[in-house]
Amino acid sequence: MLRRAWKPILGTTVLVGAPTYVYYRYYLKPTRETFNIAIKATGPDGKRHVVNKTLPLLTKDEVDARLREQASTNSVMRHGGLVWKSATARLASNDPIEDAHASLLIERDASDAAPPGDYLFFAVMDGHGGPHTSRVLSEILIPTVAMELAARIHDPKANLSDAGLLAKAKSLVWRASSPAAPYDSDPANVARAIESAFTRLDAQIVNSPLEILSSAVSAEDLKKKLIPDLSQHPLATSSIQTALSGSCALLAMLDTSNRNMYVAVTGDSRAVAGVYEETEDGQGVWRVEVLTEDQTGRNPNELKRLQSEHPADEAQNVVRNGRILGGLEPSRAFGDSRYKWPREVQDVLNKAFMEPKGETMRTAPPALKTPPYVIATPVVTHRPLSFLPLPQAGTPAPKSALRFLVLATDGLWDELSNEDVVALVGGHLAGVRGTVPKADLPRLVRTTVGTAGVDGKDKEGRGRGGNAREGSWAFEDDNVGTHLIRNALGSGDVEHLRKLVSIPAPHSRRFRDDITVTVVWWEDGREAQAEQITIPQAQEQAKAKL
Repeated sequence: MLRRAWKPILGTTVLVGAPTYVYYRYYLKPTRETFNIAIKATGPDGKRHVVNKTLPLLTKDEVDARLREQASTNSVMRHGGLVWKSATARLASNDPIEDAHASLLIERDASDAAPPGDYLFFAVMDGHGGPHTSRVLSEILIPTVAMELAARIHDPKANLSDAGLLAKAKSLVWRASSPAAPYDSDPANVARAIESAFTRLDAQIVNSPLEILSSAVSAEDLKKKLIPDLSQHPLATSSIQTALSGSCALLAMLDTSNRNMYVAVTGDSRAVAGVYEETEDGQGVWRVEVLTEDQTGRNPNELKRLQSEHPADEAQNVVRNGRILGGLEPSRAFGDSRYKWPREVQDVLNKAFMEPKGETMRTAPPALKTPPYVIATPVVTHRPLSFLPLPQAGTPAPKSALRFLVLATDGLWDELSNEDVVALVGGHLAGVRGTVPKADLPRLVRTTVGTAGVDGKDKEGRGRGGNAREGSWAFEDDNVGTHLIRNALGSGDVEHLRKLVSIPAPHSRRFRDDITVTVVWWEDGREAQAEQITIPQAQEQAKAKL
């Protein structure tokens, strides 16, 4: 009876269910949410008008996946039980992304007479005018600094040639003597080595097209304006692109043997440290230490430097509207040869490299008279790693210690203050999770300002406006770099975050920049509660005799 009864039921299901399925499948498809943004577009009259553009809105899960797509963490146990941890995350606005980053651990050789320790390098690069310069720097900036320092340790009077430096920088296995007073134990020596490495590398980048030209044409031919076609030279495209695009660079070097930290900045990326200080009430406080100054035309120190380096009649033009010659925001950068080559040189290189391909370089800035207006020489800041070596059992720990370092491109600092970043990282490392009202975080994670730095950003820019103290912070990401990017773009306002991340290039640049963040911190690996982080990508290591 039951076996026969199911047949008509099945028939009814087929007759009724099939049309219902067709109706829902083809007429009631789930529709993606959309939103509008205002953009400028050329109308039928040839003029630019503001119009609304409708865009698909990513779901919360899609946004989370995009924020975490390029995130990684690293953990390595080193001498004395010290565990160094780092987290890097980045989010593109440009297509392709113009930011880059790099890291490297160089281990001292066991036979070295210096105390046990390592060199830990971390760097972020903020490219502009294309990704070419930042990508090159991500490959060779750290090796170049390491080679410069190694050469000076071996011979303090060494003077590496530019060409030889880049060739040697490909190898990280170096040998050096161990003098009675190690060269790298003096912070002034190390700062000079870093400055020299940055400057030499930029000279190589800027001069590369000129070297190709000089090897292909005589001075006499140049006088006769006989310019060869160099567009097919095997290095033509890479050399001219790397020289014409530009990049800021921010590098941190931690020398655990000599217990020193160095931060070198060229441009407007920023480094901020969190120093934990014990307090009498036992709650502790995070001291905000800004280790760099934003090098832009809005920085009074940079404006004064630029005006001193050029004739008095250019004083009002070297910086206009906070920008170099009214165009470029950072006052220091790698590449950006339009601000470094004389106008006549740019004309020759354009004819040799670009015109044969039917292309053209951007014209030199109209106010360009006495280049260079942009330099790559970094400002190097030194801080002692006073928490090293870790105290032995029964010995009191320092009441004040640097616990973490944040390196980030300016896309992060457009949206968050230094105090915000230190509180967000401090809270994350302390285990804060969930949604926290912005008004409550100062009570949970107390901060105080130590060194404030110089903010060279446009206060009327994209971020830090409106109700910055209203709303909430989101503590939901395992990667602390992703955690910072999420809170820079939306905090606890999920709908705002979804919209910002959903806007595609090139329209997204009106609302947010590329963002790259690296956070470095340490833990006592001798403690049972020290957390072990899974390492998605093993950090590159190299041995060095120093």
